[in-house]
Amino acid sequence: MPDPAVKKTLFILNPFAGIPPVKFIISKELKRRRDELSYFKSLSIDESGTLIRQNFDKYDVFVAAGGDGTVHTVASQLVGTGKLLGVLPIGSGNGFARELGFRPNIRLLLKDIEKNECFSTDVISINNNLCLNVAGVGLDSFVAHSFDKLKTRGFWSYVGVTIINFIRLRPFHAKISIDGEKTISEDLFVLTAANTRQFGNNAYIAPAAVPNDGLLDIIMLKPFPKLLFPIFIFRLFTKRINRSKYFIHIKTGKEVIISTDETRFHIDGEPVTFSGDVIINVKKDALKVLKTRFNKFSKHPNPDK
Repeated sequence: MPDPAVKKTLFILNPFAGIPPVKFIISKELKRRRDELSYFKSLSIDESGTLIRQNFDKYDVFVAAGGDGTVHTVASQLVGTGKLLGVLPIGSGNGFARELGFRPNIRLLLKDIEKNECFSTDVISINNNLCLNVAGVGLDSFVAHSFDKLKTRGFWSYVGVTIINFIRLRPFHAKISIDGEKTISEDLFVLTAANTRQFGNNAYIAPAAVPNDGLLDIIMLKPFPKLLFPIFIFRLFTKRINRSKYFIHIKTGKEVIISTDETRFHIDGEPVTFSGDVIINVKKDALKVLKTRFNKFSKHPNPDK
């Protein structure tokens, strides 16, 4: 007989997300278990929002089965409500899922749901838009805008777009004001506001970020010789980017305002365009997330312990 917690869980599957073999396995497993759990296939952001609102009182846990975009869409309906977010990651980046210990294994996820444990995580507000993971402007946002135009997806497509954008990369100027008291003016390659440590695919832009400490991690990468790019990539994937002399890190719980002529930003890897001041705040403990056996952040303030 299905566990009561599982019966109170709704899976929202994005059929367009994910690597085909993983997506096929997950879809097949959901169909096989259709008598013990509830799931819908959602064809758009609007449809996902409608599904959650229509079924809001019936379920306690809403599981985003897809990539970072699907997670963002589901989470946006749950912030401040007390309902739990779960993730069945089948995307290519899966930044939020990787950080909070979610695996593309439905059996493990169901066991975590049966335990019915949760913890609260912060979210970022950027011009009143929700951000779970990272947002910013620079190389990563330029890549997001280019990647969005591609017909193909996957890790290697992302690598190719990143290389092309880096070759074309020129510094942009930004002023960063923190609570109106401290102002930094710099030419930069990257400016990131982070709630968690990574972009996705284990690329750690903010190794010291903790998603439930009530603080923003502002990361700046000053222009560096392009011949050093392989070293930066190595440091990015080994959690050592903060050892570079071109790396600037500020941790704050106060409002941050970014002023720049560059308009191409990204939020959780999705391209957005902002003109004028960009206002960033952190909302502490705004989202309840299903606790997994692999979640380190609910145990220690330092995830490396």
